[in-house]
Amino acid sequence: MNSLNELNSASVLRFGPYAFHLRQRLILEGDRQLRMGGRALDILQVLVERAGQVVSKEQLIALVWPTSVVEEINLRVHIAALRRALGDGENGQRYIINVPQRGYSFVAPVQGDSVTQVVFENLQAPQHNLPARLTPVTGRDSLVGGLVRQLPLSRLLTVTGPAGVGKSTVALRAAELLLQHFRDGVWQVDLSLIDENIPLLDHLLKTLDLDFPTLAARHALLVLDNCDHLHQACRSLLQTLLDAAPRLSILATSREPLRLALEVLQPLPPLTLPKASALNSVAEVMGYSAVQLFVSRARARQHGFSLREQDLETVRDICRRLDGLPLAIELAAAQIDALALVGLQTQLDQGLQVLSHGRRTAVPRHQSMKAALDWSYQRLSEQEQRVLQRLSVFKMAFTLDAAIGVISCAQLPPSTLVGVVEQLAAKSLLTTDRSGGALRYRMLNITRRYAREQLEQGGELNDVERRHARYLGRTRPVSSGRLTAQFVEQ
Repeated sequence: MNSLNELNSASVLRFGPYAFHLRQRLILEGDRQLRMGGRALDILQVLVERAGQVVSKEQLIALVWPTSVVEEINLRVHIAALRRALGDGENGQRYIINVPQRGYSFVAPVQGDSVTQVVFENLQAPQHNLPARLTPVTGRDSLVGGLVRQLPLSRLLTVTGPAGVGKSTVALRAAELLLQHFRDGVWQVDLSLIDENIPLLDHLLKTLDLDFPTLAARHALLVLDNCDHLHQACRSLLQTLLDAAPRLSILATSREPLRLALEVLQPLPPLTLPKASALNSVAEVMGYSAVQLFVSRARARQHGFSLREQDLETVRDICRRLDGLPLAIELAAAQIDALALVGLQTQLDQGLQVLSHGRRTAVPRHQSMKAALDWSYQRLSEQEQRVLQRLSVFKMAFTLDAAIGVISCAQLPPSTLVGVVEQLAAKSLLTTDRSGGALRYRMLNITRRYAREQLEQGGELNDVERRHARYLGRTRPVSSGRLTAQFVEQ
């Protein structure tokens, strides 16, 4: 085995039948290229360059994720993927071992070669079309790890959630970690970019450059992003694929379930927010993923930005007003150099304008929070739009009885209203809560602001607010002075 200095200066590290070409960031087994994600390669490089040494889990995480807070599950997922890709344990060959209570060690002999130029011919074409990830994924390690474990066992897994919660980000991260599992690769199709008149199956086959019998025989993961754009057509496509392609796994993102027999749902919650009682120290507040994301994006925009004790309440309030939605937090943090924290907090009182800038290179629906909400709102029926607008007068959670009492009318009788509210919840425009026994609905702060603007533009705001005030007056108990269970503070 070469010395550590020799390995660190080498451009090719050889172990077993493999050659790890560091500059080209690839591993060859003879002429065959191993499929492996970027993080897995980072971990392998750290371990191979320290072959024979024990590298602690903390050290591995610090080296591979230097600017992020990640959970140990993420490291374990990558280590397991590396072992599978290298055939660790097959024919008695071991590469990576776990040293209990200490960390991981690369135990195979390693030789380092200094090669000035290497010519690669007949390499296997990349077995994916996933976009390059430009920033770390914050606060989703446990959930991504769950998806990675579930997907090889599931035919169809759908990530659901509201606009801006990060469905595409989570799905693509899980897909990246599964590159080495699917023999025929991992392939993404963004349905938001497809014209409604184009047959989905034709577009899919053209994107993959395959005919249908070949696709049906593939052992691959198909990532169908934004299925809500073409909900019914997507359901038909997926049913066709599930029936004809038994080795194909599908990871879908949608703001509402696809409602197919084999579908496994993974709702995606917002990032975690600190409670008012948790503002005891910077370290404690940085344990919440919404704050982690805000601080990391603020640092990227403003050199030297740091979270101070006196900023904790302000940052918590900003993240709370943004509902812990990653897209909203990123857009807000992009204004930190122009507005500073207090200015950003003040601007959030004025509406969604501060969330209108910051992602010019993103797809249109992710360039602003308004664009993301427009994407959802424009796909609602007129009746659903009207109900969403009127429900924006509720600043707190509400029951169906409360909704009926405030917004029902001749055009929206109670029987119709109940169904529309349920549809809005299914489309992630309302959240539900059964913790108190009765079912309650709530609108995210950002969604409520957006819907309220629509209500005001339609000229109905004053009338619906008066009805809301009268209803509150009728349901407020005389003895306690507190609202009934139909209203619960956020």
